[in-house]
Amino acid sequence: MTATLPHTSPSDAPPAPLRLGRSRLYARRFARNRSALAGVMIFLLLVGYAVLGRYLTPRDWSEQDFLALTQPPGAGHWFGTNQGGNDVLAQSVHGLQRSLVIALSVSVLTTVVSAIVGAGAAYLGGRVERWTLAVLHFLLVVPSFLILALVSNRVSGDWRVLILLLTFVTVVLPARVIWSVSTSLRERDYVRLAEFMGVGRARIVTRHLIPHLGALLIVNLMLGVVSTVVLETSLSFLGFGVKTPDVSLGSLLADGSATISSAPWLFAVPAGLLVLLTVSLTLIGDGLRDALDPTSNAGGRG
Repeated sequence: MTATLPHTSPSDAPPAPLRLGRSRLYARRFARNRSALAGVMIFLLLVGYAVLGRYLTPRDWSEQDFLALTQPPGAGHWFGTNQGGNDVLAQSVHGLQRSLVIALSVSVLTTVVSAIVGAGAAYLGGRVERWTLAVLHFLLVVPSFLILALVSNRVSGDWRVLILLLTFVTVVLPARVIWSVSTSLRERDYVRLAEFMGVGRARIVTRHLIPHLGALLIVNLMLGVVSTVVLETSLSFLGFGVKTPDVSLGSLLADGSATISSAPWLFAVPAGLLVLLTVSLTLIGDGLRDALDPTSNAGGRG
């Protein structure tokens, strides 16, 4: 007597595992991080305030109302006015906008330049690598704040020049880190295969090395925005960054610190915006780092 196996239909077979693309997997892990999502919401609200906030007040940020000097928050001026009669709401909108433009521009430039310099030096090797590392190590020991203070003071606080200066002093450490990571990538089989096929050096760096540094570059990009905001605010607070007639969060904090006891709203408004901005960007950066790190359990399983 032979035993008969139960008949199974194709529908009874276990479902095949769902395969997600790398970008969808990272997005899913990031979306499961509630702190990161809260940071995104806060950051989007701040960007909306910087872009659309000028419609909340009929006054321009540079317009002066000499009949309302150091006026506390009220119906005419929601966030009050400063010593010169400027509307604090309008000035905070423009200051946040200027700080965001500087921080995002510096972070993008720093990420691009550090990727090219670090990966290029690692791949080319030889004399190029030695000279690049010598320059990077020299700049690491030079007090960058001194360079920023001296040069920015000569250009009268032009925010465009400030972007270039901040990029110059903040590109050194990321470039050194990227060089260190790229030294292991240059020995991979796909790089050797590209060399064997006659691919040019510049193409190998941009198409085979830098794309494999994507996770590191994305995290550096977001965390670089945070550090740039703090650095620009510190410079402007000390009088070496953005200067009048232009304003940033740092210059608004400097003006408000002198009257913090008599007119606390002049300090509270830019300080609140700065805290929200740095907290939101830090949460986003931590969320991206956890989502891109396969060993992290913060984003849950893919």
